[in-house]
Formats: sequence, structure tokens, C-alpha cells
Amino acid sequence: MSDSENTAESAGVLPEPAREIAAGYAVSGASLDLGALLWDGTCLPDAQIRIPLAMLNRHGLVAGATGTGKTKTLQLIAEQLSAGGVPVFLADIKGDVSGIAAPGAPGDRVTERAGQVGQVWEAEGFPCEFYALGGIGPGIPLRATVTSFGPVLLSKVLELNRTQEQSLGLIFHYADAKGLELIDLKDLRAVVAFLVSDTGKAELKGIGGLSTATAGVILRSVTAFEQQGAGDFFGEPEFDTAELLRRAPDGRGLVSVLEPAAVQDKPQLFSTFLMWLLADLFHDLPEVGDLEKPKLVFFFDEAHLLFDGASKAFLESITRTVRLIRSKGVGIFFVTQTPRDVPAEVLAQLGNRVQHALRAFTPDDAKALRSTVKTFPHSQYDLEELLTRLGIGEAVITVLSENGAPTPVAATRLRAPRSLMGPWPAAELEAAVKGSSLYGRYAQAVDRESAYEKLSAGQEAEAEAAGAADRAAVEGAVRGEGARGAGKAAEEDASLVGQVVASGMFRSLARSVGTQLGREISRSLFGTARRRR
Repeated sequence: MSDSENTAESAGVLPEPAREIAAGYAVSGASLDLGALLWDGTCLPDAQIRIPLAMLNRHGLVAGATGTGKTKTLQLIAEQLSAGGVPVFLADIKGDVSGIAAPGAPGDRVTERAGQVGQVWEAEGFPCEFYALGGIGPGIPLRATVTSFGPVLLSKVLELNRTQEQSLGLIFHYADAKGLELIDLKDLRAVVAFLVSDTGKAELKGIGGLSTATAGVILRSVTAFEQQGAGDFFGEPEFDTAELLRRAPDGRGLVSVLEPAAVQDKPQLFSTFLMWLLADLFHDLPEVGDLEKPKLVFFFDEAHLLFDGASKAFLESITRTVRLIRSKGVGIFFVTQTPRDVPAEVLAQLGNRVQHALRAFTPDDAKALRSTVKTFPHSQYDLEELLTRLGIGEAVITVLSENGAPTPVAATRLRAPRSLMGPWPAAELEAAVKGSSLYGRYAQAVDRESAYEKLSAGQEAEAEAAGAADRAAVEGAVRGEGARGAGKAAEEDASLVGQVVASGMFRSLARSVGTQLGREISRSLFGTARRRR
């Protein structure tokens, strides 16, 4: 710590500009402590920078270049939310957030940082659940059915164009109406193949049909997707997103840590699956308006993956979800490298900003830097210069005050997390996963009867009926029953075939589906299915 910093601390007197900034962060209710104000190269521990807890459902952005401390910022915020009884969802892209479950390790660097920012540091671990997409990697498997994932999100994952997306929506519409549950990818393949077969073409004739070329593109995309190992993400038991809202027995919010390191080569699936989780929460949660603290804060890491190549309709759905889910008590923080990664319509919904350092090594970097500066309120800092000089664990912050107004821009030296800043040992993580009360519920995949099995059964019935007709004709001829007897048998068996095929094989199948008989599933902004729990 420099002599100037020591002098400022001992004097306890803030410079006038710093006093004005600090006044904007005065909070009367519950809040999260982020760190101490930086002014003129000096850290001022008497000027604490805070976020009111009630404003966390106004959403936020954590941005900055690689290696500037974004992950530790997430950890710092998640710890305090948990301590305040707020559940957290946190994706662990690099595999080093799992340490939030264990107490941190004291050391000289932690002691120095705590002294600089006026933090009383005590090591503490927080209650966690660990998840993995489809069970690939450590964690409780997270799965979704194809039906609940819906055609819009699935089209994004499969990289379909607008026409193909519409055709996929038609396929889902048909499957829903006929009670054909699309549980996994083989169910979807079976329905698509049926609808371009001689028997199935007539089923969609009245509502537009499905071209063989488009069906071929969809089938190839699904097959390639499945060969990449993505088939594990779709199936049952489907994850109940209400699990994310739980608290530990001691009242602290549960930190749900998604370990997607094993699926980093499937970035679109990762980001789209996170959007499915939000969409599912949006369906199920009631309107609650403004609360003293959110029901859940959701950190959406690698946010640019969600928006890359997104259609206008998809972006509109994201924007509506972000805007409306606030009133259901859920806060969303998008985490990415620059604000330019997030569309303006979404960025406008984000009231809280934590901007770590940016690099300006290239003309594109310099352009991104200038664009970022323009997104901040008027500031007493030279932000274009400051954002290139921030050190690791320092950030420029503006949040919403308790009355909903933006706070002054504050350069901040952030506090040190109290939990382990690094990965939790693999053996301990595995023991925590298998010791979870959720492990027995979700660990084992289940493959029950769905569209694939029903289609297969229908095809077998059709083949059996045709075979019965042939056998009857042969037996009639052998027995010498004459043309009239043989014709009668053939007529009877043709009637059986007609019941299975001519009247629509799926009409008879739909009658066996129970509660889904003749009823189309209600779908959301993203086409995801509403589930009854």
C-alpha cells in the first residue's frame, strides 16, 4: 500500500469529487459490498461501493477482457447473495468457481487486499449444488425433453434458417396435437421421417406440408448434433428448474454451479440451454412485483454465444424475457468481454454494470473501448483512459440506487472473495455430488415410451396387418374356398389395414396417449412447453 493511501485512510477525509460519488452509494437497507472507491490513484476504504439487494432483479452486466477478474467478481457477488438468503445460479466455464463451496485460504495477498478496501475478511464456504449438462463431467445431470425445449431454441442450436425453423415448428405442432411426446432426439427423427413418408405426407397436407428437402436438412442437423454427443442433453428425468430456488437448512441461498467445461466445444448448446432454464422459470413463477430481495440471481456467462447469429425474432424473445422476468423476482447478470457483445435492446434492460479493464491493442479494440464509454452515464473520470489502466480485481461500476436512479460512475477496488479462489478438489466435488439429495432423482436416465416407440409400434402393426391379409388370401386359395371366399377374407383384412393406415396411423396412436389426447401443448415466447408440476 502506498504512503498516499495510508495518509488518506488515517485522515478519514474524502476529496470533494470522491465524497459526491460515495454519497450515491449510501444504502439504508440490505446491500452487497463490492469494494472501496478509487480516486486519483488512491483507494479510499471510507467510501464503500454497494449494490442495494432490492435492485438485483433489475439485471446487470459484468464485462471485461480475459484475466481481469470477472470470475472473482461473480464469486464475490454470489457469496453475499447466498449469505443474504438469495439462491444463485452460476456457470463455471473455466472450472474454477467450484471453490465457492470451501472456505478460502488466507494469505498475504488476501490480507493486503482486505486492508486496502476496509474488509473484515473471514474464510467461509457456501452451500452448493453441482450440475453438468446431460451428465457429461462432474455434477448432477441436467436434462430437458425435446418437447419442452421447443422449436425456437432447438432451431438456434441446430443452426437452422428461418424457413427450416418454421418447418420445425410445424413438426412440433403436429407432434403436440397427436400426443406424440418428443422426449429425446430419436423421437424427433422418427416424427420427421414419418411426415415425409408416403403414409405421413397426408397428415400435414391441410396445414402446409413439409418438403423432403427441408426434412432432410433437419434430419442431417439432428444426426450430426447427436453424433457430437449432444443426445445426452435431451431425455428424462427432466430437470425441474424449481430446484434452483432452494435454500440451505441454515437459511442461506443455495449456489447452483453448472460445470460445463466438458462441453466447451458445444457453445451454442450451452448458451441456449441456459436460455431454456430462464424460459422455464419464466413459465412457472408467479408475478410478485418488487421484492426486498430477489428469488434468484442468474449469471449468464459467455453471453455473446447466445446472441451470435441470432434471428430478429429470437432476439425479440430474449428481450421480452429479460424485461418481464424481473417482475417474477429473478435477476439476470450477463457476463461477457465487452458490452458490444449484448444487443442494445437487451443492454438497455441492464441497470447494474461492473466493467473490468478493456484492452486497446488494435483499431477494433479501440472502437470497442469508445463504444463502451458511451454506454456509461456522465462521469468525473476520463473513462477511456481509466478502462485501460484498471488492474486485476478493479472495475468501473454504476448501479441502481434504492430509488431506482443510476449511481455515479465509481472506479472500485473490489473485495476478496471469502471462499476458495480456485477449483475444489475433484474427490471432494464428486463426494458432494453423490451425497446430494437430488442425485438419486436425476442421475439415472430413463427411456420411456414416446414418439419413437409409438411410431415403431404403428409400423409393426401396419406390417402385421399386411402380412395377415396375404396369409388369409393364400389360405383361402389352398382351402379351395373360391374367389368369393378369398375376396371376402381380403376385404376383411383390407379393412384392418385401413383402420391402421388409411384412417391415419397416428389417430389411433393418439388415442393411447392418456392426458395428452387430442390436445396441443401450450408454448411460450421461445416455443418451450409449459409443464404442469
